[in-house]
Amino acid sequence: MARSDIQRRQEAERHRIEAYEATLRRVSSAVRPAPDFERAIREAGQGFEGQAIRDAYSWRPKLKTRDAAKLRLAAARHLFARYPVPASLERIWLDAEGLARDEVRLRKDWYITAARGASLYKAGADRWLSRKEVHWFLNPPGEIGFDEALWQAIARSFTDDIGVAMRIARSKIARTSRADLPFWREAARFFCANPTTVEEIDDLFDFLADSRAREGYSLKGRTLGSLRRQMQDWHRDLEAIQRIEAARRRAEAARAGHAPQASVGGRWAGSVLQDWSWKPNGREARGAREEYLVVQLTTALELVAESRAMHHCVSTYAAKCITGYASIWSLRRRRPGGVDLMLTIELDRQHRAMQVRGFANRLARPDEQTILTRWAKARGVSLP
Repeated sequence: MARSDIQRRQEAERHRIEAYEATLRRVSSAVRPAPDFERAIREAGQGFEGQAIRDAYSWRPKLKTRDAAKLRLAAARHLFARYPVPASLERIWLDAEGLARDEVRLRKDWYITAARGASLYKAGADRWLSRKEVHWFLNPPGEIGFDEALWQAIARSFTDDIGVAMRIARSKIARTSRADLPFWREAARFFCANPTTVEEIDDLFDFLADSRAREGYSLKGRTLGSLRRQMQDWHRDLEAIQRIEAARRRAEAARAGHAPQASVGGRWAGSVLQDWSWKPNGREARGAREEYLVVQLTTALELVAESRAMHHCVSTYAAKCITGYASIWSLRRRRPGGVDLMLTIELDRQHRAMQVRGFANRLARPDEQTILTRWAKARGVSLP
């Protein structure tokens, strides 16, 4: 049955209304929940009961934000803040991602102490900062992070140049553990006395961290120029280690399926001879509690360190050691307070000494020759 014009117009109007309502449903946002003030005040006060200066139920926030972190900070201000504190301390209420539980607790404690107007120095900051440094920590230049604020405060105790202090605060030094603070405080002092760029501080940081971990490194008496030269030597050593390790892996791959000379964990098997030690008696000893050692070097790191310390090219013998044609040994004197490197020895497969060299390729001294003879007799080594 044919529809009239009126029916057609009514049907078209229905379709238009349905399409309009479908568009509204598609573009309209869901109803936003109200800010959760109760959760914010509960999270801010958790673990700090008894330290609030205001009652939690007296909080009447006029906030439109629904951001849980911002609400938590506002709640913390209500509960604990009598005085304003820098953003570096407030940030712990906004984001604690990646921080250990003890560190989160410490930063919140520091916030509460400073916000209440108590002495941060007496509240535990004296473990790391002087009174002057606490003042700089609480008055940082601009909005910076907690660690940056801490290190700019330390640096400003060594320099009046805020720019120099902020370079240190923005470097890798600011990301070190406070357990290592004495050494890195020394580094901050050094870079305040020898200003350079953040990029160079970061480059030197990697060298300093590695040197300190292996040798107990100190910056006393160093200059920026000497530090740069040592870093260049360190980079060359790393390259040498990488070349030796590459040669070791190639040799290991070539020996696949064969037990002899297999290497594990970056080492090569080396000679079957055991390391040796000797403690001279009172009449023979040059000092109290001294001991002489002959130890085999079986890693790239050990070879390169021996080569660097003794100023000779023993690290170039790595290929012979890896393939089993030679072994490298180090004669050392251990005494209270340190270890002295004396001689480097190359043995062939038959345990014959092919080379014996001291610092800068010097020959063995008579007293060193005496110790070598003892070792050779004990281990069946043939000396030249």
